[in-house]
Amino acid sequence: MRHRIGARKLNITSSHRKAMFSNMVVSLLTHEQIKTTLPKAKELRRITDKIITLGKRGTLHTRRRAFSYLRDDAALSKLFGALAERYKDRSGGYTRVVKAGFRYGDNAPLAVIELVDRDLDAKGADDKARHALEQENEPQTEVA
Repeated sequence: MRHRIGARKLNITSSHRKAMFSNMVVSLLTHEQIKTTLPKAKELRRITDKIITLGKRGTLHTRRRAFSYLRDDAALSKLFGALAERYKDRSGGYTRVVKAGFRYGDNAPLAVIELVDRDLDAKGADDKARHALEQENEPQTEVA
């Protein structure tokens, strides 16, 4: 019987699962929308909502607890800054899971998980800035 067993195992070891969800939470907080498999998205929703609740409290203790899970300064500052301000009046339900069909290779069910009231410009903003910086610093070569 599966009484009182909460989390999905996803057929991976516990250390891999912890590292994977930590990375996925950082990606979700940074880009505010990611695409993954449906079981991972449903499990990620639980973790992300708890982390955003820590960000709303805003104390030093909750900042240290969130950093011990996230391990990313940029995501931490966004969590305790913009996201805490955005969700200060919302009592839970910070994420949304939308089914997105099936993956071509193995027919796995896909889903898009996103933050409610997300910033539409956040997705890929880091990559666009990095690409612009690379283009700016690239040496100019002349073709003869």
